[in-house]
Amino acid sequence: MSFEVYVSIGSNLGDRFNYCRRAIELLRAAGGLEVFAVSSAYLTEPVGYLDQPDFVNLVVGLRTKLEVYQVYRHCKFIEAELGRVSTIRWGPRVVDLDLLLFGDDVIDLSDLTVPHPRMHERRFVLEPLIEIAPDAYHPVLRKTAAEMLSALDEQGGKIKGRICWIDPQIQPRPRCENRTKTA
Repeated sequence: MSFEVYVSIGSNLGDRFNYCRRAIELLRAAGGLEVFAVSSAYLTEPVGYLDQPDFVNLVVGLRTKLEVYQVYRHCKFIEAELGRVSTIRWGPRVVDLDLLLFGDDVIDLSDLTVPHPRMHERRFVLEPLIEIAPDAYHPVLRKTAAEMLSALDEQGGKIKGRICWIDPQIQPRPRCENRTKTA
């Protein structure tokens, strides 16, 4: 059985775009994962802990036959490989990979909850997700990504800008083709 998986990638320390690019490269290099979509990169204000630099956020679509925990371990390995160090909750980080959706599965373990428990509250997750998968379905809330975004209030974080992500291995989406600025 093959699963469609969505992973949020964010960075707000150092060369933020490069950390996001490297995370995508490492996802591609991980066995059993096929990257089929990459959203634009969004420059966003922090949510939760506010005294930190702005983030670069994007969402990647994957196809896999791996089990959810194997994908989760790949994400944690990539964070460690790129130098993530745990500090304060929602604090600054070189890279963060969050498993948003894993097919229609609902997982609730001590260290892993899917769908991501706060994805419906985060504009920096929903904006890039609807760019690549507006019909991605949240099996607990029973809403699509587009429906979750339309229900989001201003507390979901402010998007400061969007930079079309030109991925050499994935054709740009039509709404990106006319953008001149690239990541």
